[in-house]
Amino acid sequence: MHTTKDMLILITGGAGFIGSHLASALLEEGFRVRILDNLHPQVHGPARMRPPYLSPRAELLQGDVRDPEHVRRALEGVDVVYHFAARVGVGQSMYDMTEYVDTNDCGTAVLLEAASKRPPKRLIVASSMSIYGEGLYRSRSGLCEDAARRLPDLKRGIWDPVGGQDGALIPVPTPETKRPSLSSIYALSKYDQELMALMVGQAYGIPTVALRFFNVYGPHQALSNPYTGVLAIFASRLLNGQPPLIFEDGLQRRDFVHVSDVVQACRLALDSEGGVGEAINVGSGQSYTVLDIASALADATGRSRTLPRITGKYRVGDIRHCFADIEKARRLLQYSPAVSLEAGLRELASWLGGQVAEDRVDRAQSELAQRGLTI
Repeated sequence: MHTTKDMLILITGGAGFIGSHLASALLEEGFRVRILDNLHPQVHGPARMRPPYLSPRAELLQGDVRDPEHVRRALEGVDVVYHFAARVGVGQSMYDMTEYVDTNDCGTAVLLEAASKRPPKRLIVASSMSIYGEGLYRSRSGLCEDAARRLPDLKRGIWDPVGGQDGALIPVPTPETKRPSLSSIYALSKYDQELMALMVGQAYGIPTVALRFFNVYGPHQALSNPYTGVLAIFASRLLNGQPPLIFEDGLQRRDFVHVSDVVQACRLALDSEGGVGEAINVGSGQSYTVLDIASALADATGRSRTLPRITGKYRVGDIRHCFADIEKARRLLQYSPAVSLEAGLRELASWLGGQVAEDRVDRAQSELAQRGLTI
């Protein structure tokens, strides 16, 4: 798409972690940026104030994506839409189901219905790696797309999927061709967002791209939200002198991608014609165990003596291994992640030095346990 600097770009949920970084990057390039955000208290605190990290040059409309009038006003004169507004969190989605479905599904429907009446030049929607469920595995007989864990095994502390007669299952990078396997309400709602956006985009001639974000980290994460990204949760514990709590045995593998690399992918999706109509992974292309990540963050923040505590518990909706195959992003978007984990953690640790976090992790764990969502 040919972009001009007088374009007005709307970011729903743009006062949050990823959206605020994208807003700053777009403003630096000379674009005009409008944000629609309800400043949810779980993310922004009970006062629901404009966050200090949000660029003062970004126009902020405080409103709800589920409200047709708020959305109509937000879309006035807009050329491009980034749809990031969503409730986030696997565990919470399994008991706060109405809120997650209402915000993520109905909110997306309200936005798309309004956009269909005045189509933007491009729509970019934030999807999630959670839609894959378990990632891709390899067995002796070939690739396995439907690996699953059984409750009796989990109760015995057998954390990895069992390969049966094919022997051990080895996790490998997960490409976009893997069939979704939805293991939480959050994952289901993110898949709904992705499919709805691509479907409506095709029907109304709106060039649409869905970006499947993996585990994003960096400054501006909501440290007091116990259902946000795992690195932010670990950081909140460390800032309060508490050990990070790790489910299972800590050897589950994930892809951790720095927020500036995610912004790079979002910006490339604005210009690229190759990504239109596609769902595309956005990760680092590397995998790390959760235990290694917790230890590395403790080291980076000077709290290496605060050792992670392995709970040996399973959280309903969690998966064992999933990390990104990013070849499609490289090919269609010319995406190339630039921030190493070491550099990213150093930057995160520097930012954390000036932050205060309310540690709500124990309360969140208690809520899950009371509902039978941890084993």
